[in-house]
Amino acid sequence: MSKLPNSIHEVPVINTQVYDSARTPSLNTPDTMAEEGGYHPSTGGNEPKQESQFTSKPRMTDFNTQEIRDTMSPTGPMTPNPFSRKNTSIDIDDYFTGPRDILKHSKWPLFMQMHGSILPKMIVPLIWMSMWSAAITCIDKYRTNMGVDSVLLTVLGFVVGLGLSFRSSTAYERYAEGRRYWAQLILASQSLGRVFWIHGGDPQGLDPRQSLLRKVGCMNLLLAFAVSIKHKLRFEPYTAYEDLEHLVAHLQTFAQEATAAEPEKLVLKKKNFFKETGEYLGVSFAASNPRKTIKKASRPLGNLPLEILNHISCIVDKMVEDGQLKVPMQQTLAYNNVALLNDIMTGTERVLTTPLPIAYTIAISQITWVYVMLLPFQLIDKLDWITIPATVAAAYIILGILFIGREIENPFGEDVNDLPLEAYCEQIASELDIIAAFEKSDPYRFMESPRNLPLYPASMAPYHVWMSRSEERVREAINSKHSTVFEFRKKVILDKVESQSGGKKPSSEGATTLSGDNNV
Repeated sequence: MSKLPNSIHEVPVINTQVYDSARTPSLNTPDTMAEEGGYHPSTGGNEPKQESQFTSKPRMTDFNTQEIRDTMSPTGPMTPNPFSRKNTSIDIDDYFTGPRDILKHSKWPLFMQMHGSILPKMIVPLIWMSMWSAAITCIDKYRTNMGVDSVLLTVLGFVVGLGLSFRSSTAYERYAEGRRYWAQLILASQSLGRVFWIHGGDPQGLDPRQSLLRKVGCMNLLLAFAVSIKHKLRFEPYTAYEDLEHLVAHLQTFAQEATAAEPEKLVLKKKNFFKETGEYLGVSFAASNPRKTIKKASRPLGNLPLEILNHISCIVDKMVEDGQLKVPMQQTLAYNNVALLNDIMTGTERVLTTPLPIAYTIAISQITWVYVMLLPFQLIDKLDWITIPATVAAAYIILGILFIGREIENPFGEDVNDLPLEAYCEQIASELDIIAAFEKSDPYRFMESPRNLPLYPASMAPYHVWMSRSEERVREAINSKHSTVFEFRKKVILDKVESQSGGKKPSSEGATTLSGDNNV
């Protein structure tokens, strides 16, 4: 990932023109269109350009947009994306680290895909099982009989099946619950963003620029809350992270003070080859303690999401006190969503810190390994040398289910199959920007546009044409819209059936206009 500038003043400011309405096709809407009816595409483009919030003036951006790709809006002005992972598709690390990029599409069949598969972490167990089954087979062939009655396959298989089913169901339940909490976080961010930007009024006597910047700052706190939760769930307690620092640098928090006092704690030691390889292969002896950074802290780290939530609560209180939220329902909406943010914070922590009891985890793991280790003894009498590949295949199936449950049990980590928290934070950032791009104005102004077709598809007549008609004519058209549209759709379906059966082709009239369009 390319490093972002430390300050927006380090990058020259450039102009970026947005697309105007001249790029979009327009309808030819003369005043006489109402009486003739029907759809007539524009050929001359004589209609005056309608000025809107998106076309009235050029926009400015404080970042160099020449080499930045924004997946959320590929045709609009590009903005840097601090939430995306490094593009390591040609690196072997990409097959072991995650979360998986949900925007990527693979054309390989599922059974041939490696990225996201549990196979890399099963290489060592499968090698061990192949050596174990080979040893048992050789001893049976050249020394003494090692076969036992295969009734153990039935007895132990039932117990192992119950254990793995319980392990998988509880792990996926935690995974799904984590996803639900992040969906609620996106919902609460959107709702509070609308409260701050649309419902919140401007205090009298306040500079409009100051009011706008205050609202933008409030919405940035919502994004900071989401990003701070992501880092907290991954045991990253400081603030000097690329996607977080610029959002909370102006806040006085325990994490900010600890970051300034202990910058050396943020320097990550490079892992040696054996430790890194061991982590990729799922070797438990090579796994690092995820809470190591927190345990080594010598200063209080606080709770950054909670402290940001305190700031959001104070802002809501101030808006109510200043009369910016005049409607009681708006105040209720704001406070309910603040409470929802608190519920999300505690709920995700509960999912993270309440795994399956260790007694269950150990017992299920031991039972599963005992079962696969006993497989060669039960297969040797019937399969001979085929016992070796048969044991490896059975171990892959049984241990694979066990390992999948272990990986998705914590859905907030950085394994390939964990939840893509970076993508969720990017979505929140993008949607808050969309809300902030909306300019408050008279909502009925948009309805008076000549592009507004109130009774489409029953009629192609625009808004101003219907305004020239009598009230009785408008009511009659509204009442007959349902039956008119029904007949039109029925005709289209019949023409389509006849066309597919080799009959006549659909008529152009039925495909572009309704039979009742000339009568309304």
